[in-house]
Amino acid sequence: MSILKAFLLRLSVLITSIVIVFGMGLLPVVHAERLKDLASIQGVRHNQLVGYGLVVGLDGSGDQTTQTPFTVQSVISMLKQLGISLPATTNNMQLKNVAAVMVTASLPPFSQPGQNLDITISSIGNAKSLRGGTLLMAPLKGADGQIYAMAQGHVLVSGAGAGAAGSRTTVNHLSVGRISGGAIVERAVQTTLGDGDSIFLELNDNDFSTASRVVEAINKNFGGEIAIAQDGRVIRVRAPEASSQRVAFLGALENLNVTPGRLAAKVILNARTGSVVMNQSVTLEACAVSHGNLSVVVSTNNAVSQPNPLTNGQTAPVQNAQVAIKSESGKVMMLPGGASLADVVRALNAIGATPQDLLAILQAMKAAGSLRAELEII
Repeated sequence: MSILKAFLLRLSVLITSIVIVFGMGLLPVVHAERLKDLASIQGVRHNQLVGYGLVVGLDGSGDQTTQTPFTVQSVISMLKQLGISLPATTNNMQLKNVAAVMVTASLPPFSQPGQNLDITISSIGNAKSLRGGTLLMAPLKGADGQIYAMAQGHVLVSGAGAGAAGSRTTVNHLSVGRISGGAIVERAVQTTLGDGDSIFLELNDNDFSTASRVVEAINKNFGGEIAIAQDGRVIRVRAPEASSQRVAFLGALENLNVTPGRLAAKVILNARTGSVVMNQSVTLEACAVSHGNLSVVVSTNNAVSQPNPLTNGQTAPVQNAQVAIKSESGKVMMLPGGASLADVVRALNAIGATPQDLLAILQAMKAAGSLRAELEII
């Protein structure tokens, strides 16, 4: 009997262990994200640069200078700076191989003189294509009017165009090009990492629960009360004042794993494309949805009226328009209270709702108080 009891005891322990393991596998998995994906450091940001320039060497696809006088003025000003004097009658020059462009770039934080930047060149005239052109030296300025980079190089256009006998085919966009490493930084932007002994983290999304979890994770990992949440977005963190220690501290800080709070329920509607995006927090109150289809078909059967020789009539075209309206009986779908996102999508698809129909249906649900979500139309 003692052997049997021992066997049964071991069997019960084994069964309990199996149940616990399988039960743990059925628990929802909580995913943590790195802090660098949830927040940014205040003051560490990109700066936008913009400039004006000329693209030369085009194969007859440049600006029509009679309609873009600023292109001719820019060429004359450039030639004067190069020591070439032109007569006063040169304002009517026909330049087919030159295009006036705007040059844009983004200056990353901590950029130093001598580093290269990628730039984008966009035509501001009526040039047909920038393919094969060369951007002449163009200064890039910041919002303060100071020059921070100089741009120049061969323009790369990822497109093609062909035409003959009045017909033309275009692939991709030909009036915008790009130069990889086409600008050289000439001036650095002073970037400060915090104020005194503190740095400030800015969450990408304003959320009080996420801010509290970030503060808890920082204090738990580094010890003490070094992190304090000022509001739902900004978190103040005490950091070493020495530059080398502060950089190492920020590197460890960015790699902390934090489980963000659940986002507010939101539905995004794009009225232009009919796109509808809902997050997992969207739920419904109990409601009934009726969906009816109304289609209008307009068809025209063109015919030719033959003349009557007795009345000296003339041949004339006749348009026989036919209009048909078809209305299908709508279906009524009951949605239970607390329905999840999957239930909402499954129910709307069951009644044959298209993306455009979803726009009207979700707006009606929100107006009726059945949609527990913020409705944003873009």
